[in-house]
Amino acid sequence: MYPLKRNRRLRTNEAIRSLVRETIISPNDFLVPLFVVEGKGVKDEIPSMPNYFRLSLDLLEKEVKELWDLGLKSVLLFVKVDDNLKDNKGTEAINPNGLMQRAIKTVKNACPGMLVMTDVALDPYSSYGHDGIVANGVILNDQSSEILAEMALSHAVAGSDFIAPSDMNDGRTLKIRQLLEQEGFTNTGIMAYTAKYASAFYGPFRDALDSAPVDLVDVPKDKKTYQMDFGNRLEAVRETLIDIEEGADIVMVKPGLCYLDIVREIKNEVNVPVAVYQVSGEYAMLKAASELGWLDHDAVMMEQVTAIKRAGADIIASYFAKDVVKLIS
Repeated sequence: MYPLKRNRRLRTNEAIRSLVRETIISPNDFLVPLFVVEGKGVKDEIPSMPNYFRLSLDLLEKEVKELWDLGLKSVLLFVKVDDNLKDNKGTEAINPNGLMQRAIKTVKNACPGMLVMTDVALDPYSSYGHDGIVANGVILNDQSSEILAEMALSHAVAGSDFIAPSDMNDGRTLKIRQLLEQEGFTNTGIMAYTAKYASAFYGPFRDALDSAPVDLVDVPKDKKTYQMDFGNRLEAVRETLIDIEEGADIVMVKPGLCYLDIVREIKNEVNVPVAVYQVSGEYAMLKAASELGWLDHDAVMMEQVTAIKRAGADIIASYFAKDVVKLIS
């Protein structure tokens, strides 16, 4: 007796597979991370992130116009700060004429419709490479959150559409939301890194920004006292619910591929958009494997971003964004 239902009928050819495909990737899925440096005419390739660059403001302007033409409408800005501007309190972070503040204005002037999200954390500005003030071997939570709120406000003043606190300090979302409201920035959104794990996948990113923790006595060697333990699942849900209560409009899981169970867990629990950061280590691994001929770069790239969206991501922050959009176009 033949089966009444043959599932393979829906896999017969590309036309039918495309017609019934559940997860579709489009340019609207992506948030593009961009690294900004001082100077002019600077396009500095990051050694551990092949074909990804640090850009000076003039080339940032060119890049965002190209992204817009590709249909990519959202960027996430990070800055590499000169060592002589770093201190333990991240003072440069609230400089109204700092590199981040000028980068925001550059993007908005070049492409007014581009959605600008900005990283809010002290590590690029910290002489110790941590996301907060260091004192006696401890990362201070409340004092650091006060500075993060001032940093967020300076980004909003410069024109940022969304603030993206990536530090994992307790209560910082509320501090930021309260200050933005107090100063009249009621329409400035917050995308909170709500489940950011203490991951080994961040190495190339820290190379890009020179923001790794320094190896000194009385300075924590890693970020495990504030970023999440990668063995924990339910904690991610608790963190997410708190961030939403404190005013987050979007929540984020970071990294991506190893944490898709967390993405689905959070997606099942909340009614706000969920972002996923496909991080530098994930990017670097595929680039390295494909350069050695071990993997088909484009096929694996598409499988990865599709898996992230299928798990529940509404937004994918990815260094592959341009590659993906060029491929699907």
